[in-house]
Amino acid sequence: MVAVISKQYGLQYIELAEDIVSETFLVAAETWGMKGIPQNPAAWLYTVAKNRTLYHFRRSKIYENKVMPELTEKYEDHGAGYELDFSIRNIKDSQLQMMFAICHPVIANESQIGLALRILCGFGIDEIAEAFLTSKETINKRLYRAKEKLRAENIKLELPGENEIAGRLDNVLLIIYLLFNEGYYSKTQNQILRKDLCLEAMRLGLTLTENKTTDLPKTNALIALMCFHASRFNARESEDGSLILYRDQKEELWDKELIDKGIHFLNLSAQGNEISSYHLEARIAYWHCIKEDSQEKWKEVLQLYDQLLLVKYSHSVALNRIYALYKVEGVQAALAEAEKLGMEKQHYPKSRGYFLLLGELYKNIDSEKAKVNFQKALSLAKTDSEKDIIREKIKSIAYINNKLQI
Repeated sequence: MVAVISKQYGLQYIELAEDIVSETFLVAAETWGMKGIPQNPAAWLYTVAKNRTLYHFRRSKIYENKVMPELTEKYEDHGAGYELDFSIRNIKDSQLQMMFAICHPVIANESQIGLALRILCGFGIDEIAEAFLTSKETINKRLYRAKEKLRAENIKLELPGENEIAGRLDNVLLIIYLLFNEGYYSKTQNQILRKDLCLEAMRLGLTLTENKTTDLPKTNALIALMCFHASRFNARESEDGSLILYRDQKEELWDKELIDKGIHFLNLSAQGNEISSYHLEARIAYWHCIKEDSQEKWKEVLQLYDQLLLVKYSHSVALNRIYALYKVEGVQAALAEAEKLGMEKQHYPKSRGYFLLLGELYKNIDSEKAKVNFQKALSLAKTDSEKDIIREKIKSIAYINNKLQI
């Protein structure tokens, strides 16, 4: 609704659009509470939003003095275009254009993500603040600056030209990727998995595939990656919300339909000559949808991590590669690679993952070193679920030691 209103009247009125939508839902909460939910809730909301939009503009005289002349110039037929169009097609087009407007290079990356969460996903300021592990005041300032940039730079709610779309698409895909990752590896609201964030990311990604200019191999690769990860939602989380590690997941709980969709999009991504990080991560995620613990699997995964490090180096990729190396070449080879990283003094969350990996590698060869590293990881853990898992690892080492002594 915010995207449609902003498309009709311009991004300079984006805050007014947000206010109108908030008021619309407030009216819905009050009215539906007394009269019940209408037969077509979406149509009801759109009608109220249309009426309130006209009311706001006319009340402030903006409509007659500024908006009306702009709409008259925008639409050659004076009778067309004035009515807000909440058709499915226009909603999707508006959201697609809003994604590219938000991802304009003049807006800082963290502000782009905040705007996407706020405008495209409907998240509150509290939720965005938790996602960024910062204060509401900071988020409000970022969003304000971003909206000022939209106004000052006179950014249009439209798809950029062909010469710009490739560069801008990278930012759009990155936001969707980060949005999904925040849900899948959530450190907010003391949850280990936030399906709402993941589903929003998948919805936005699929919107890109419905436009030929953005339906590119790397777009399909990102959707494949999300499908493969999402296929293990039900197996990854217990009834009490705690994390179930990959090796303990029940394969029968994996969503085979989503795995098949992932394979479909992975095949589509094979067109063209570009190999993006999403291609490589999707292939790795595909292999994790095959439960068997074979050498063939881990050799392939190791090779993919080698390629991924060349395309997009990160400490998390380097750590995951070391685990794959351990599965292929053994613990000593993995420990030698881990020492080369020298991440003991790195800032959380990098060092947390490092200490967890060291704990796993030392577990069967030096229980004291394993325990020390797990305790370091525990001191850096943020969610209760993660802390519980690390405590269990420490307990398992103590149990093995007691058994050996007996």
